[in-house]
Amino acid sequence: MRSIVSTGPLPRPGWRALLLDGALAGALGLACFQAATDDPRVAQPLPPIAVLPELQPAQPDSDLGALLLVFVMCAPLVLRRRYPLAVLWTTMAAASLVLLTNGGRQPNLYPCVVLACLVAVYSAVAHSPYRIPALATVPVAVLLATVLRELMLISVPADYLPFVLLAPLVAAAGGYHVWRRRAGEDSRRLAAEAGAQADALRDAVAGERARIARELHDVVTHHVSVMVIQAGAARTVLDAAPGQAREALLAVESTGRSALTELRHVMGLLSESLSDGPESPQPGIEGLPELIGRMHDVGVPVRLAVSGEQRPVSPGVGLTAYRVVQEALTNMVRHAPGAAATVVVEYSSETLRIEVGNTEAGPAASGATGGRGLIGLRERLALYGGTLRAGAQPGAGYTVEALIPLEAA
Repeated sequence: MRSIVSTGPLPRPGWRALLLDGALAGALGLACFQAATDDPRVAQPLPPIAVLPELQPAQPDSDLGALLLVFVMCAPLVLRRRYPLAVLWTTMAAASLVLLTNGGRQPNLYPCVVLACLVAVYSAVAHSPYRIPALATVPVAVLLATVLRELMLISVPADYLPFVLLAPLVAAAGGYHVWRRRAGEDSRRLAAEAGAQADALRDAVAGERARIARELHDVVTHHVSVMVIQAGAARTVLDAAPGQAREALLAVESTGRSALTELRHVMGLLSESLSDGPESPQPGIEGLPELIGRMHDVGVPVRLAVSGEQRPVSPGVGLTAYRVVQEALTNMVRHAPGAAATVVVEYSSETLRIEVGNTEAGPAASGATGGRGLIGLRERLALYGGTLRAGAQPGAGYTVEALIPLEAA
């Protein structure tokens, strides 16, 4: 059913193609106008395609009437690439009108009408996305030519009849060949574009995973360093203050559990080597007020709302929440200048919900870039079993919402 309606958008030819089609329509129109204004009683130098059974003197039509007929039949050919199927139907209807009204008095019009119809048939089959209607119109054109031959006061010699009946089929075959070749080229181009897009997506995911791995490496390194310091302190005071040593060992146990949790999230993602040189400590959810303060300093109105019972979160989860807010606000500043934002941090017993919404601010308020930012956020949240939802809300600007499961301490 889809192929009956359309297999794609209508073609959009360039100005050069329109100029060529205009020149073709003008040449055919000039030939038809000359044939319509010729005196039928003048002997023709070439054997005529059509033979009058009885040639009677007739008053020649006015040039204005002939020009009108020519315009109705040939002018649509200017748009034969832009609206090919509509041009075919219009040309067939106009050609039928021309032959029924002037065919008997002007037999020279018959070859010109046939040529105009062949151009329309070829164009419809070669360029129209409506494949089934275009191909079904070809036998209709052949049948119409046969019916018109019986209705007109003009007969086609038997030697020319196969040409009249087979010419539309030949034109349709040529147009179909051109369409198949162009469709093959389009398929190869789309496949190449899809491959390039897939490669870009893989590169973006790999780069983001490497960045996440570096950040988590810093978090785990911090935990291990704290564990070493706490273990050394416990060893020092083990004999003199056993109570303090016990507290230090409990802290080592808690830090070790947190480090193991971070390692479990990052295992399997260290596919690229870490960059040389230490990086600055990564922020967490406690750094959101400072981030929003910096946004206020540059003139961006942002409001922070925290609900629920606040509880400690792991450094990885805190870093992820911070990055979600940072990326959403960065996209708002870039794509929706002048918008105001609201950051909602909601704690529940099982999840941490982060929502960043901005108001409408012109045509770019959606802020949907489709770039690496959202891809990176989804990859980051997937490490912790979280989800990301981003999209425009009717009358409420653009919203980014992240849900992160919270593990029991």
